[in-house]
Amino acid sequence: MSMVLNDEQRMLKAAAQDFFATRLPVSVLRHLRDTQDADGFDRAAWREMAALGWAGVLVPEAHGGADFGYVGLGQILEEAGRTLAASPLVATALIAAPLLASAGSAAQQNRLLGALAAGERLFALALDEGPRHAPAQTALRASAVDDALVLNGAKHFVLDGHVADEIIVVARTAGAPGSTAGLTLLLVPANTPGLSRTRVSMVDSRNAAHLEFRDVKLGADAMLGALHAGYAQLEPALDGACAGLAAEMLGSTQEAFERTLAYLKLRQQFGVAIGSFQALKHRAAQMLCEIELTRSAVLAALVALDERRAEAPLLASLAKAKACDTAELVSNEAVQMHGGIGMTDAGETGLFLKRARVAQQSFGDAGFHRARYARLQGF
Repeated sequence: MSMVLNDEQRMLKAAAQDFFATRLPVSVLRHLRDTQDADGFDRAAWREMAALGWAGVLVPEAHGGADFGYVGLGQILEEAGRTLAASPLVATALIAAPLLASAGSAAQQNRLLGALAAGERLFALALDEGPRHAPAQTALRASAVDDALVLNGAKHFVLDGHVADEIIVVARTAGAPGSTAGLTLLLVPANTPGLSRTRVSMVDSRNAAHLEFRDVKLGADAMLGALHAGYAQLEPALDGACAGLAAEMLGSTQEAFERTLAYLKLRQQFGVAIGSFQALKHRAAQMLCEIELTRSAVLAALVALDERRAEAPLLASLAKAKACDTAELVSNEAVQMHGGIGMTDAGETGLFLKRARVAQQSFGDAGFHRARYARLQGF
């Protein structure tokens, strides 16, 4: 397992760093929030990202993608995290693309993957139904009626749910909530009768939605993969989502730390920079150590996913748990070390804390992934 970026990956990281710093700095997120932008992201910037090939990083070349792997997408997400960039990268490029590529039929792939890679269609994964990540607790029912499947239920906190053109819905076709057996993945066009979408205002100003399904009728061609086999198809994509989101969290955490370090060197008390105080030096050193440990965990997970190693699920949960812990530590310390200005909306420190809290909960918090890691190890 190589833990060093190759030349192409380093070039991609440098290009992403330049793009997000110049095209989507933190001020863009603030503008989207303050103007209550209906989309919640910059569509022109997304088209530019798609033109760079980033929408299709995980899409096979046969369908117009770059097929550059999770390590490549991880570098883009890390740089996006540094500027808190709101974009469809996570929902569309990180989650939907591998699901379609692995579980979709030839017809579904031909119809959708090229459009996804070109940035022409947006996707969302409708999974959780409660306040916490719990795929096995899926209760939304897809019942067979004549030659159709009829969906009834609700999904909460669906990333990009209000702007997506296609919704990948995790539905229960057999069994009871609490079991991973009997889940099926379904493709639901956003304009399907009976589907209503309500945008949710998140504390980090990112996109999410509440979805209601009332007698939503779908044909057999809506099924993504095999009947009742949805969890086996979903779990590898969730591993990728956790590793990719951990990469984005790493970027946000690194940026918050670097801004705090700069402030410690600038802010003076008693005629000296507060960064010279031993207690703050120790706290800064601890943050740096935790960030570097997180960097190693994230890269290990991304590499394992690309190499399809057996330990990829373990490493994905390890990376997400570690990223959650480090993000909480650094975002808290960043606000405290900035003092009063760190608590106000006039500065940007608080924006990093808000993003950290939402990202921590997305696809499972640290506790969820420590428990999963233990379970995968047989405990």
